[in-house]
Amino acid sequence: MIEIGIIGGTGVYDPEILDGVKEQVQNTRYGSVKVLTGHYKGTKVAFIARHGADHSVPPHLINYRANIMALKEIGVKNILATAAVGSLHFEFKPGQVVLADQFLDFTKTRTTTFYEGSEVGVVHCDMTVPYCPDLRQALFKTGQELGVTIHNGGVYVCTEGPRFETSAEIAMFKQLGGQVIGMTSVPEVCLARELGMCYANISIVTNFAAGTSTGILSHSEVVEMMGKCIHQVRGLMLESLPRISGDKTCDCAKILDDGSVK
Repeated sequence: MIEIGIIGGTGVYDPEILDGVKEQVQNTRYGSVKVLTGHYKGTKVAFIARHGADHSVPPHLINYRANIMALKEIGVKNILATAAVGSLHFEFKPGQVVLADQFLDFTKTRTTTFYEGSEVGVVHCDMTVPYCPDLRQALFKTGQELGVTIHNGGVYVCTEGPRFETSAEIAMFKQLGGQVIGMTSVPEVCLARELGMCYANISIVTNFAAGTSTGILSHSEVVEMMGKCIHQVRGLMLESLPRISGDKTCDCAKILDDGSVK
């Protein structure tokens, strides 16, 4: 059984450190997903490249439901998801890692639930604690041991993309309490929550956001910074695996026991 899944965002396309990597196609009711499986120091891990191996899928067209369901169907209970983000505050600097604990959703066109009425019913899923505190703590402790500058907590602002945000939008997000900004954590975290899966967001700060930065933003800048951080990010995820056990104190799986989830 593969209980841990990694969703690699921008710059994290290939699980090069895993041993015995195999590729399989998982067919779900929402679409087919290419899943790579392997192991690291005896722990089995599944891997999905969120944007495709060649970064060919923009954030607003990702089949989030198929990705999350594919991991669920192969037995995954814990998801570590990376994301390249911009910083809204100078305390979060490029090259640092932020483990989001809350989000602000400014997406527009995405399907954000598995429950769309009819035979699957209507569900109002609790999102008080969207990101698993147990996974965050495992990552935070590992980051400290590895000497990674890591922040345990942060408000992730998710926008539709694929364009970057205006200076006025960034100013608004800052007033609303946003701290980092990206384009992929929603609806990913919401879908994992609906299925009772533990989900952690690993935000890698690649740049300061519009109006905070002194220059023009570019995707190449993001990719370049991710290239500098990739080995650190992989080490953080993989060395955290022994701390991710089946015994947790979080309420992520208990959401399925809630009367609102059928």
